[in-house]
Amino acid sequence: MGTPTSRPTMRRRTKKTLLIAAAALLAIGLVAVIAFVGVNAQTFFHALGARPPAVGTTIVAPTESKAALSAASPSGLSDDEAAAAAYLAEQPTAYWLTPELDPIDEVWDRIAHLADEARDQDAALAVVVYGLPGRDCGNHSAGGLDPEGYVEWTDLIGQALRNAQDVQKIVILEPDSLALAPDCGNIDERVPQLSGAADRLAGIDTWIYLDGGHSDWLPAEQMADLIRQVGVSDHVRGFATNVSNYQSTTAEFDYAHEVAGLLGGDVHAIVDTSRNGAGPAGSEWCNPAGRLIGDPGGTYGDDVVDTNLWIKPPGESDGTCNGGPDAGVWWPEGSAELTREAR
Repeated sequence: MGTPTSRPTMRRRTKKTLLIAAAALLAIGLVAVIAFVGVNAQTFFHALGARPPAVGTTIVAPTESKAALSAASPSGLSDDEAAAAAYLAEQPTAYWLTPELDPIDEVWDRIAHLADEARDQDAALAVVVYGLPGRDCGNHSAGGLDPEGYVEWTDLIGQALRNAQDVQKIVILEPDSLALAPDCGNIDERVPQLSGAADRLAGIDTWIYLDGGHSDWLPAEQMADLIRQVGVSDHVRGFATNVSNYQSTTAEFDYAHEVAGLLGGDVHAIVDTSRNGAGPAGSEWCNPAGRLIGDPGGTYGDDVVDTNLWIKPPGESDGTCNGGPDAGVWWPEGSAELTREAR
């Protein structure tokens, strides 16, 4: 594996000028030409100033995160819990789009607001799209939309993302969807669902990463085969690993390199380091005790791993296990434990 580097790379951002606006409009008009002549769309858009995530990338710290909401209403929290919420509210972390919190008639406005925050913070917009039919195979994060609703929902998300042409956009598409599919017995359903969603979400300066499991889950060969069935193309940059898990950064870099090598071509990865500061707790994945937040996003990267990011928001429960509330619910006690060495 390549050695992770801590040297930030410069990232050119688009500006609100007539020149860039004209370039963006020109890019839209040339999409059909790109397809016709066979030019790689990612390469073409790079020439217009779009750049994939890299070391030094900073994503939005959303004001609508559950950490921020808890920090704004600290009544009933201990001093440690209030301090943890305030600390985590300030950390750049992906926002999870779910149909339960951001339904079809509201998700456009959510994206628009997040894009405004990205502009204000001079940051990239990072979202996790998490609303697949039969999500989590009925486990702790069960839910999602019906097939028709999912198409409409992801189409609206894609439209809203494309409307924010001046913002770099990072999309983590349906964590666990591929890694769980063999156990759930729904690979034949998942592959077209994810491929279709990627097509609907695609746009200029939008970098999409499929579910890549993690280093202590499926063997690299099996994970690569699942990703290959969906396809890594101009619409899909690569895959994300360690989402909502606790594996070490080194192990995830090794795993990402192995999976990418099996896939071949120009395949890249993102590694979630939001909660891996103390490494894994054996095979325990659901609110294991003694964990810590990991290195900030944008710290590491190499020729395969674009960078690390905080994808799973620290402080949100994995599910009703080890004292935690329902999956995705803010857990003050857990947030205090995760940040005990950072505050």
